[in-house]
Amino acid sequence: MTTTETQTTQIYRIAIEATPEAIWEAITTSEFTQRFFFGARHTVTAERYLSLSPEGEVWADEPVEEFDPPRRLVHGWHSEYDEELAAEARSRVAWEIEPQDDGSCLLTLVHDRLEGAPKTAASVAGGWMTVLGRLKSLLETGDAGA
Repeated sequence: MTTTETQTTQIYRIAIEATPEAIWEAITTSEFTQRFFFGARHTVTAERYLSLSPEGEVWADEPVEEFDPPRRLVHGWHSEYDEELAAEARSRVAWEIEPQDDGSCLLTLVHDRLEGAPKTAASVAGGWMTVLGRLKSLLETGDAGA
């Protein structure tokens, strides 16, 4: 028997050649998220994070804890698209956008509160860098890639 320890707080950072406003729009509007986030259409308001599948099914409907455009967004995370993941506890995602002296921004994503969600932790550990890389590509080149 082997055991794998999953991190209960995952931190990802990426530099993006874009304004804070462009990054904010990309992570909070369905027109952008469907292009880099596996087809998911996310709509974020000060109260709610709603994620819909390409077919319009609810993948997540979570409260927003912090909404400070274009600097910081914190929302709940719960994967309704998978029965095993949906059975786990809710976790949280924080996005922080920091302008840099060279005109780029540092985007930090922290996915935490994963103690009660080991399958979710394992699932997102392989996906966040893909999502962030595609976001960077979309904002810098206009193409999110495959």
